[in-house]
Amino acid sequence: MIAVVKRDCATCQLIEPALAELKRGVALQVHSQDDPSFPATIGDVIDERELELSYRLDIEIVPTLIQIQDGEESARLVGWQRDDWRSMTGMPTLGAGLPEFSPGCGSKSVEPGMPEKLAFKFGDTPLGARRVDVASQQDEHELMFERGWSDGLPLVPPTEERVLKMLSGTDRSPAEVIGIIPPDNVPGTIEKIAINAVMAGCKPEYFPVVLAAVEAACLDEFCMHGVLATTYFSAPIVIVNGPIIDEIGMNWGHNVLGQGNRANSTIGRALQLVIRNIGGGRPGGVDRATLGQPGKVGFCFAEREHDSYWESLAVERGFRPDESTVTLFAGGGVHPVGDQKSRGPESLTRSLALTLRTVYHGKVYGRTDAMLVISPENMRVFREAGWSKARFREELDEALTVDGSNVIAGADGIAEGMPPRLAEKRLRKFRTGGLLIVHAGGGAGMWSAIITGWGGSDAVTVAIQS
Repeated sequence: MIAVVKRDCATCQLIEPALAELKRGVALQVHSQDDPSFPATIGDVIDERELELSYRLDIEIVPTLIQIQDGEESARLVGWQRDDWRSMTGMPTLGAGLPEFSPGCGSKSVEPGMPEKLAFKFGDTPLGARRVDVASQQDEHELMFERGWSDGLPLVPPTEERVLKMLSGTDRSPAEVIGIIPPDNVPGTIEKIAINAVMAGCKPEYFPVVLAAVEAACLDEFCMHGVLATTYFSAPIVIVNGPIIDEIGMNWGHNVLGQGNRANSTIGRALQLVIRNIGGGRPGGVDRATLGQPGKVGFCFAEREHDSYWESLAVERGFRPDESTVTLFAGGGVHPVGDQKSRGPESLTRSLALTLRTVYHGKVYGRTDAMLVISPENMRVFREAGWSKARFREELDEALTVDGSNVIAGADGIAEGMPPRLAEKRLRKFRTGGLLIVHAGGGAGMWSAIITGWGGSDAVTVAIQS
């Protein structure tokens, strides 16, 4: 029999007499996780401070008593339950005078961070990425800056233990290739993506969202290479829908497009680091943005679903409400829409349309996309009027359609605009499917927002897998 104990456990100390009695009656090995002199009455206690046996035997609670027959485990007990110990050992008086029951304590091998450290220490690791050694006097944070891995902000060092912990966030194999990462078209394995998720500051529970975002970015219709190479402001914007929003604590309310929420901030950043470090998409290289925008560090948020009057973005795009999804949109900057006076849906729709017409340029139609983020106070106007999302889209599309003669190039002394041959046409502002509508934001404030889009990319939505 094998007993695993530690001095820093009241139950282990309590049952020392039972262990001494058991030692006299059977072939017993006692392994102590924190003090090889404990228990003192046993004698030849085995030093288990390296925790290899505890790791190999998957010890979660001490004391644990394991019965070995023909080299294989045949029975296991955790904690102290007097009758069970007597039954398994065949010693009907074992532990006389001890309480009938006492719960055990957590094994040192399962303390935070230890499973990953032990997996790496004892060679039981699926990691295949190249190791980078850091000299003892070298600053690991500065090293990552020097090697060009950073987006300009400090990174979390991707140690083996941290990467293994990140990989625990998914059931998928570290060697699985999620997609071919543009622009260099390098295979993106789950392991390599995990390394970048660690550097971004993600928690393991965020990792399935990161994987879905990377998968979406690799789809041809999203055209990630073009999103980088254009001189426009575009960056992949991640919109999350479904139950996972609350499971991982994403922000869908106040300051939803801003800072302060770890999941929102690090998921978007992880995708950008993957594109940078695996795909080679660096500013000044393939990334040719003239000005760029802050969202190129990472831009991710969740839709406000729990009290939304309209179907979510994901449902509108063909997914079930109980499915968790990621939508990727090639977006530019955030443009506010302020209308403090409209109390009817018609007036508010025309206000939104008036600002939407300025996306890219007020005289350019049919070449670009946009995302409209509607706040709860603006949403209330449509809810009280009984307008469905389909009704709103229909009215908004009409308000965004103009006579071509009003936006012809050269008119009003502005060279930009539509070709003269379209002067007799009715022109729609956005491409078919090019306007996404999302509900998000805090409960106070009659504001909505427009996130400008790049017309060379189609929005894509993928399901999040565990």
